[in-house]
Amino acid sequence: MIVLRKVLGDQLRLHRNAQKRSLRDISKSARVSLGYLSEVERGQKEASSELLGAICGALNLPLSKLMFDVTKAVAKIENNPTGVTVLPVVKKSDSAAA
Repeated sequence: MIVLRKVLGDQLRLHRNAQKRSLRDISKSARVSLGYLSEVERGQKEASSELLGAICGALNLPLSKLMFDVTKAVAKIENNPTGVTVLPVVKKSDSAAA
């Protein structure tokens, strides 16, 4: 089962890390506690739309871009729910087996 808050938190962390910014920096800019922001990134807390707006503002990230990235990540999980990479089966030809 997909837990949307986990996917959302993963995407927020990816964007923050891509900017090489700390949780402390973002929490200060977004005016949210460091602990709460950490819980949001770890998928332990549901973020309100207001909180997401503040975090995205602190990251200079349009909310629509975050939602688009979350949508892509969810689609990827839906297409491969086990998380296991499936490789094509390669059959040996009769001449190779001899």
